[in-house]
Amino acid sequence: MAAAADTGLDVAAVESFLERHPELVEKWLKRKNSLAKAPSVPAAGPSEERRSSGGPGGSWGSAGGPGVLQRRASQKELRKSFARSKAIHVNLTYDEHVHARAQEPLSSVRRRALLRKASSLPPTTAHILSALLESRISLPQYPPTALDYKRYLKEHNERQFFLELVKDISNDLDLTSLSYKILIFVCLMVDADRGSLFLVEGAAAGKKSLVSKFFDVHAGTPLLPCGSTENSNEVQVPWGKGIIGYVAEHGETVNIPDAYQDRRFNDEIDKLTGYKTKSLLCMPIKNSDGEIIGVAQAINKTPGGAPFSDDDEKVMQMYLPFCGIAISNAQLFAASRKEYDRSRALLEVVNDLFEEQTDLEKIVKKIMHRAQTLLKCERCSVLLLEDIESPVVKFTKSFELLSPKCNADTDNSFKDSVEKSSSYSDWLINNSIAELVASTGLPVNISDAYQDPRFDAEADQISGFHIRSVLCVPIWNNNHQIIGVAQVLNRLDGKPFDDADQRLFEAFVIFCGLGINNTIMYDQVKKSWAKQSVALDVLSYHATCSKAEVDKFKAANIPLVSELGIDDIHFDDFSLDVDAMITAALRMFMELGMVQKFKIDYETLCRWLLTVRKNYRMVLYHNWRHAFNVCQLMFAMLTTAGFQEILTEIEILALIVGCLCHDLDHRGTNNAFQAKSGSALAQLYGTSATLEHHHFNHAVMILQSEGHNIFANLSSKDYSDLMQLLKQSILATDLTLYFERRTEFFELVSKGGYDWNTKNHREIFRSMLMTACDLGAVTKPWEISRQATELVTSEFFEQGDRERSELKLTPSAIFDRNRKDELPRLQLEWIDSICMPLYEHLRLSL
Repeated sequence: MAAAADTGLDVAAVESFLERHPELVEKWLKRKNSLAKAPSVPAAGPSEERRSSGGPGGSWGSAGGPGVLQRRASQKELRKSFARSKAIHVNLTYDEHVHARAQEPLSSVRRRALLRKASSLPPTTAHILSALLESRISLPQYPPTALDYKRYLKEHNERQFFLELVKDISNDLDLTSLSYKILIFVCLMVDADRGSLFLVEGAAAGKKSLVSKFFDVHAGTPLLPCGSTENSNEVQVPWGKGIIGYVAEHGETVNIPDAYQDRRFNDEIDKLTGYKTKSLLCMPIKNSDGEIIGVAQAINKTPGGAPFSDDDEKVMQMYLPFCGIAISNAQLFAASRKEYDRSRALLEVVNDLFEEQTDLEKIVKKIMHRAQTLLKCERCSVLLLEDIESPVVKFTKSFELLSPKCNADTDNSFKDSVEKSSSYSDWLINNSIAELVASTGLPVNISDAYQDPRFDAEADQISGFHIRSVLCVPIWNNNHQIIGVAQVLNRLDGKPFDDADQRLFEAFVIFCGLGINNTIMYDQVKKSWAKQSVALDVLSYHATCSKAEVDKFKAANIPLVSELGIDDIHFDDFSLDVDAMITAALRMFMELGMVQKFKIDYETLCRWLLTVRKNYRMVLYHNWRHAFNVCQLMFAMLTTAGFQEILTEIEILALIVGCLCHDLDHRGTNNAFQAKSGSALAQLYGTSATLEHHHFNHAVMILQSEGHNIFANLSSKDYSDLMQLLKQSILATDLTLYFERRTEFFELVSKGGYDWNTKNHREIFRSMLMTACDLGAVTKPWEISRQATELVTSEFFEQGDRERSELKLTPSAIFDRNRKDELPRLQLEWIDSICMPLYEHLRLSL
């Protein structure tokens, strides 16, 4: 304000003028900013003013010098400046973004962080992975000096001028920005009107060419490349062709006063641009190993297109080695950055695959989207084999994804052709290249599809989608079987897929194969589960009693206990028919008071008993009659031996239900046979108490069936306790468990240490009681016992026959019909060593 007052200017009028002409303010701010960053700009600040007050720096002006207006920034102008800075910011390269943020004040950085935090989404696996993989590399950033200052140094201090040019390119690791700077500096050094820079590509593949995105840069352009230049189509020169190709091939400097007089000169660019080339200086750029990595070309020395001098050659020869070092560093950084991006992409693929493993279409779409992003291609396809075991290659599923970056007209014509003709889909499914890859397991990389005999050009023309290059690789599962192929078509930049693309795609497809295989396995598991569910539904329907049967027993008169004789320890196990056993079981529930106590619905009880009976198989011994006889003996012991007064009502209910269900779905073979044969039951339940676990689960399944839950009116706690007691009761019928616990029971009874108030003691007692009832046939009169023994023996012999025929094993004596003469001795040993001690200690426990 003081400066404005000294000059007699009206501040309000000046502000009004500047607000009407914001472009002037923008130019002034840019110029002032570039001068402020220069390390030693004349008259650029107070320190420089003290060194020289009358130098040529007056052309730039000083921020604090006399005659220069200082004005406050109005809110309106600040908003305009912000909008302009955002517009300019879009054209900056990645590195300049980093530099621009590095220059922000701390308050701005904190404000930005707070805004990010406030607007961020809830953390997901993808967000966390992205944060973990974020590059922590900070690039060295140094502000370049202004071109005007460089021109000043060129006139007054050539040594400092050369040092500034070297310093500017040495700090730039962005290849695009660096190439642009090199051209501008070369033009500035040799006073050239235009310049071009070509870099060598394809050296690793043995197909060298010279490529440039900047072939028409003039000396007056700004240091930062604009967006249109950055996105312009590149120019490619064949190796050894033209002056550029000649210099690259022979490594010689070419200095031509008149380009049109040299037969090597190609005037196509001049015709294209309307610019006339006269003098030309072309020189190779080499790396530290002496290999040619590029060619720099200066065109038309100013003024008037004069020939380039020997001094120009010397200066350029001195400068280009530094350019070679800078270009090599930028290429190394670009390669490392590319590898980092690819590694990150592969990790993101893994994250995608583990996030979604339930839907094949979703996971394949994710795979194709990642492949397109990774390889920057126009189209991606995934084809899955119908049968991975079959030698005949036939694809059953295909997935397609077209890049949104493809031309809209091409996209529409492609879609129209697909709708009009089915031949394209036929070509896709019967793709000869895909079939070749699927049959050989070897990748195919075709750089020019129409020159390859394996490619069907006719189908390509019909489809309306022009295929230039193809990269097709097999997809393997974890058993190293080919399950399909993945295919990408046409790189977006028009180049063929190179070896790096192929290696990356093969690595990418390894993870995809695992993801697809897991999804297919999940689908197979779902189908298996559905089949099992249907099978269980069918079995449940056929294994459930009919309504007529339920109504029959619901209306029937139930005989008394005395009429049935079920309270007698010596009850005849074969005296009742199958229907009479149902009525006797109903009488037991009523006699024990369980129907009233636990509010068991009578119709549900009838249905449950009939279904339990139906779920016993027609084996010789372990059938419904055996289950009823075990339950009858338990009822008799409870009511006549005094156990009813010792046990709780919940325990009694669990024992009665456990007896009726303890051999549900018995197959006529024991646990040892399940283990030896590796049956489905052994695989499902293991080899410990295999059948007993199955019996309990089958009982639970019946209880959970509609209209069968006899425990429906129990409280939550009673229901939980009852199910635990039921499981214990059924598992107790495993003789292995009996042998483990009977010693403890015998010692407690013998030493008088048995305590009915101890939970563990009660559990052991219930287990012994279940075993005693299960083996109760030996306690019956001779005729009844003999009949039961014959049934058991016959069932054992059938198991022995199966062991001999199916498992090729010699059965033990009790299962071997060839050793039936040993049965009397084995029976006596069984009764004396296993049964009698148990019944004796149960008597003593009362």
